[in-house]
Amino acid sequence: MSRRSSLPSYTHHRASGQARVRISGRDIYLGLYGSPESHERYARLIAERAVVPRHTPATPPPAVVANPDLTVGELVLRFHLYAKATYGAKNKETYGVRDALRPVNDLYGHTRARDFGPKSLKVVRQHMIEVQDLCRNEVNRRVSRIRRAFKWAESEELIPAGQSHALQTVTGLLKGRTDARESDPVKPVDSQTVEATLPFVAPPVAAMIRLQQLTGMRQGEVCIMRAVDIDRSGNVWIYQPSTHKTAYRGMEKQIPLGPKAQAVIRPFLDRDPNVFLFSPIEAEAWRNERRSVHCNPNRKTKIYPCELRTRVQKKQERKSKVSKRPKRERYDSDSYRRAITYGISKARKAHVEIPFWHPHQLRHSCGTEVRKRYGIEAAQVMLGHTTANVTEIYAERNLKLAVDVATEIG
Repeated sequence: MSRRSSLPSYTHHRASGQARVRISGRDIYLGLYGSPESHERYARLIAERAVVPRHTPATPPPAVVANPDLTVGELVLRFHLYAKATYGAKNKETYGVRDALRPVNDLYGHTRARDFGPKSLKVVRQHMIEVQDLCRNEVNRRVSRIRRAFKWAESEELIPAGQSHALQTVTGLLKGRTDARESDPVKPVDSQTVEATLPFVAPPVAAMIRLQQLTGMRQGEVCIMRAVDIDRSGNVWIYQPSTHKTAYRGMEKQIPLGPKAQAVIRPFLDRDPNVFLFSPIEAEAWRNERRSVHCNPNRKTKIYPCELRTRVQKKQERKSKVSKRPKRERYDSDSYRRAITYGISKARKAHVEIPFWHPHQLRHSCGTEVRKRYGIEAAQVMLGHTTANVTEIYAERNLKLAVDVATEIG
């Protein structure tokens, strides 16, 4: 039977005459030693210490005590630890929180948190525009995360009640009414550009591109595809990702895979059902194979054993000098995007002019095509949106109907 951890002791700090307790390595002074107020605060701290938060990080931060002298820097640190515990250390939202709170800490790190008001938030926002040169949409996203940090701090009783509501009065920047630059809208990528890119990428990457074209799924969803997540009992297969963007809201995501999509992934189903279908390791093996004599028409002689030994020796020497990160078992959104960019660069070296594009444009292309053929409701279902106004962002408006009407009525 495990032993219970001992409670922090109520001690006397002789130099100041105050009562003191040490919790999680931090000394907390309770007031005059022996006074009823100090005993009351000590009992309250011990009771609060026993309350375990819903999201407990692996290394919990020091116990929080409401302090009127809490600085903005301390608040930023505590919320960042909370974000890492809630979303994960390497989650996209955790990185977004870090980037949003960095200018807050740089400009107001030593300011009392209770003194950070709407005017301070506007100063931070202007810093994002003038110094960081962020676009309007990104500024609005980061300001929203800052407001969320202070809302969390208010719920933890770190700052006075009502302070986060005051920050809500700082509204988002409106298009055309601010000095912030506008971001370029994401446009669909045409099928000719995609087809020209496919010969210059590895087969796993080419399969991922085709799947996005056919289904409109997100990059993260195609990267984590496994055979165990695909229901192949019907004529149309149903892919249910193990995780997705709105999973935390209790929503399920089901992606239908028609005959063309089935033909794309069928060559990758000859493996353990729990293994990811598209692996960078296989892509690396494919590239190494293409470098061999069978795929190099300029080579006139075969590869002799001595040459192979020399290659292995040189490769080991390079690895000893520069530590190369091993290939991961699956792609993520960033490595998938880089693989496409690498293929486009290879095409340009081969004198094939291809404009640079990224995988998120494939989702826009699918949404636009589905809307053009079947309407906005079909595009909404295909892209997995809960509301049609979100689909408007991904599917470009089809002007064919308006052009036909204008032709008729002039």
